[in-house]
Amino acid sequence: MEIKKKVGVGFGVMIMREGKILLGKRHDDAEKADSLLKGEGTWTMPGGKLHFHESFEEGAAREVMEETGIKLNSSKVICVNNDMVDTAHFVTIGLFSDDFSGEASVMEPDEITEWQWFSLDELPAKVFPPSVKVIKNYLEGVFYKQ
Repeated sequence: MEIKKKVGVGFGVMIMREGKILLGKRHDDAEKADSLLKGEGTWTMPGGKLHFHESFEEGAAREVMEETGIKLNSSKVICVNNDMVDTAHFVTIGLFSDDFSGEASVMEPDEITEWQWFSLDELPAKVFPPSVKVIKNYLEGVFYKQ
C-alpha cells in the first residue's frame, strides 16, 4: 500500500522591536528540535503548524504565546513560501508583528533553548531555512517567489 504524502501548512512570525528580530535557538538534538523540515541547531522565528479552523493570525498568536510568552496584539501576513525537504513539504505563511506585549521567555525548553534579538544585518550564521525565506521576502518586499 502506497503511503500518501500530504502538504502541511505552517507559519513563521517575524517579531520586530527597535529594528531587531526575535529568533530562538532550536535544540541541537533533532528529536527535540521537533521539525519535519530538519532544523536542529538553527535559529528560528516563533511559529508552528496551523490548526484546523484557525486563521493565520490566530495560529500565530497561539504559537507565539506558547513558545515565548509574548502576546501578539496584531499581526499581518507578509509572504507565502514553499518549503520542502526529502521527507516533508510545508506551505509557510510569513507573518509580521511589531505590536505585542511581554518579554520573550523560553516556554518550551525541550525545543527552543534561548530567545535573542538580532539586527537584520547581523543575523546568526545558522538560520532555519523557512525563516531565512520570510526574512528575505520582507527585506525585498516580495510576497512570493520560487
